[in-house]
Amino acid sequence: MKIFKNRTMFSALAILMVLSFAVSMFAVFDVNAQTTPDRVTYPFVDAVPMKAGVGQFVLINLGLLNQLNSVEDGWNVTLTITDPDDKVETVKLMTWSTGSVGYGYTPAKEGNYVLQCLFDRAEYRDVWYAAGQSEKITLQVTSESKSDYSGHTLPAEYWARPIDSQLREWWTIAGSWLVNKPANLYAPWNEAPESAHILWTMPIGDTMGGLSGGDNGDIGFQGGDAYEGKFAGSIIIAGVLYYNRYVSGSPQQTIVAVDLHTGKTLWERSYDFGGSRISRGQILTFSNYNNRGTWAYVWMVSGTNWFALDALTGDLKYNMTNVPSGNVYYGPNGELLIYSVTNIGTTESPDYRLLQWNSTYVVNNGTRSGTADAWGSNVQGRSYNATQLGYDLNVSLPGITSSIGSLLVAFPEDRLIYGNYSAQGVTLTGISLDPKNLGTILFDRKTWQAPEEWQGLTTSGSQSGWTSFSKDDYVAILWTKENRVNYAFSLETGAYMWKSEPQNYADAWAGATANSSPEKLIAYGRLYEAGPSGVVYCYDIKTGERLWTYEATDKYTESYIRENWWLAPTFISDGKIYLGHREHSTLEPKPRGAPFLALNAYTGELVWEIDGAFRQTMWGGRAIIGDSVIATMDTYDQQIYAIGKGPSEMTTSVSSGVTTTGTPILITGTVMDISPGTQSDKLQMRFPKGVPAVSDESMSEWMLYVYKQFERPTNTKGVEVTVFAQPRFDATSDMIEIGKTVSDDSGRFSISWTPQHEGEFDIVAYFDGSASYYGSWAKTEMLVMATETTDQVSNPPYELYIITMGIAIILAVAIVGLLLFKKK
Repeated sequence: MKIFKNRTMFSALAILMVLSFAVSMFAVFDVNAQTTPDRVTYPFVDAVPMKAGVGQFVLINLGLLNQLNSVEDGWNVTLTITDPDDKVETVKLMTWSTGSVGYGYTPAKEGNYVLQCLFDRAEYRDVWYAAGQSEKITLQVTSESKSDYSGHTLPAEYWARPIDSQLREWWTIAGSWLVNKPANLYAPWNEAPESAHILWTMPIGDTMGGLSGGDNGDIGFQGGDAYEGKFAGSIIIAGVLYYNRYVSGSPQQTIVAVDLHTGKTLWERSYDFGGSRISRGQILTFSNYNNRGTWAYVWMVSGTNWFALDALTGDLKYNMTNVPSGNVYYGPNGELLIYSVTNIGTTESPDYRLLQWNSTYVVNNGTRSGTADAWGSNVQGRSYNATQLGYDLNVSLPGITSSIGSLLVAFPEDRLIYGNYSAQGVTLTGISLDPKNLGTILFDRKTWQAPEEWQGLTTSGSQSGWTSFSKDDYVAILWTKENRVNYAFSLETGAYMWKSEPQNYADAWAGATANSSPEKLIAYGRLYEAGPSGVVYCYDIKTGERLWTYEATDKYTESYIRENWWLAPTFISDGKIYLGHREHSTLEPKPRGAPFLALNAYTGELVWEIDGAFRQTMWGGRAIIGDSVIATMDTYDQQIYAIGKGPSEMTTSVSSGVTTTGTPILITGTVMDISPGTQSDKLQMRFPKGVPAVSDESMSEWMLYVYKQFERPTNTKGVEVTVFAQPRFDATSDMIEIGKTVSDDSGRFSISWTPQHEGEFDIVAYFDGSASYYGSWAKTEMLVMATETTDQVSNPPYELYIITMGIAIILAVAIVGLLLFKKK
């Protein structure tokens, strides 16, 4: 159904019509048009809602109930809208082949609006259709809008997948990590962790981990060879972690899929695709006449052969052969794109062309994404020649007459940036990918002459070159190794912008380039970088001003470079930058106490740090994030860790279930960590009563104790608990706050209370949650009875005196009588 408005919205009416159309789309119309009367037409109009508020969006459905034979056909109809002042607005529209069309309308004043659909007599396939008009309907507009669906709050409890589609607001915390090194390692759509709390851990699975021990002394098991690191290529799709169990080059390649929220392995499968490994993930948004939604794939690549696996099961869905080389970019719908500028002419008579290869164009047999049949049934089990079908753009570039260098970066539907970099300087060219100005040359071979000192600098390899590109800021950063300087260039004009001050000498050894080992990232209008010097730098991306620095000082003299830890950024998310220690080649024994930390991306302040966990690797996979949970390998013990906000559980009880007013009672309970990892056999043996929940400030040392068997930390602080008393059976009474207390390192808490009022009470203990845990609560019941007063005890009622005196007289008479009887 066509809907003409500022934003797309599908009408349920259109879907019903599509279904009816699918049943009878091949109906044959009468071809004897000249001898038969005009066909009767059935125009209609409707509005959703029929009663709206001023400024509220209204969807007007209209058209003919007479459907057409081909999906390319439609009826020309007219919508008339008569406002409360009798002003008539006329809108010309064409329907879908179902006969329907939607039009978005926003009324600007109160009153009644009259809507009608008009159809002029028309011929279709040699048959004439009579003019017609719908009944007039009235749209009532008032000052009050009809209530929309109220929506849902973000989760206040531990959550998992699948997320019900009605919880639309949750999309902001449910991001995926689709490729090993996304642009700038930027991961939006997460509530990134603000403590080192561990959810679960599991062995990576291809080697033993940790200390070997015995005759081997203090040497640990190997953590991955340089250039063949473990955990490389790991991705997250919709709350599932996918990783390669074995390093590259292994004869067997296996993918493991793990639920990020539970730590349970969903599937593990081996593949024989020529040694291929995880290349990337894909969530493809696809829309056609019969189906709409997203499809999720895990891609394995071997040379020019690509294999699409169903993300849910690991089954092979389809494959593509002869895929062109080049960097892969994601299009607006998740399609995979590869760009090139190629001269198909000669040197004397050049004909430069902009080419775009589109993965969905391959599968749809030469049609654009969104216009083919149902995705799943079309692709199942098929193989496609990606070169024959894949190019959906072939645009002449008459302004280009000679080579413009290498492709540096592409921003789909925005621009391509080509360029050269040498000791002589920098040359940049920008080409528009905007559909409205496709192929327009934005700037042509903009040249900047390098300073004289560049003559002695390294201008090739992975330690000098283009490090980062920002679409939001239109800035590119070039790093030169020996002088340790960043140079910024505009991607709007190609012009030079600024250079930074020289950084510490050790940063000359950093892996620099964006495609190799990115250590320089752009986000939030800033450039961040870290490297062997252990210094984190933050610059204003527009001016080059140094905004702040942070030094990861080695507290233990374990590092072998300076007195700082070599740091590398792992990702940026939710206003924080996460960094971990790594090294080029593993030393043994491994340096102890290496940090993993999060900094406030705006101020450089430390958010949290854990020393001796989540140690990174230069050649393997880095820490990644999805669904607001971090997943990382730790080279200290060859385990995979999930870090994030976990569930908690409370209990509470009272020292006496029945008491009297004015009598103190003791309220006790526990607050425990019930994250998936605490349910493992190892932890249940160590913590038979459960793992206590502790405060954020105690979390890092506590996690080392719980999961890495470090010494039990002293002065561990628990979490704050608030206890209330609520009169039972009286919902109108206010809760009585008994007070606040803090649990200890066994998870227990206690607080005393002296009730002043009689009645039945619910005793409710609340833990509001923290950066480490979602909140929880527990409840018990008690009865408070009235206490007898001193006056009541010393002054019995008058009636009691009379009764007591009477009983005494009766007893005295009886005794006297008994004595007299014995004397006789």
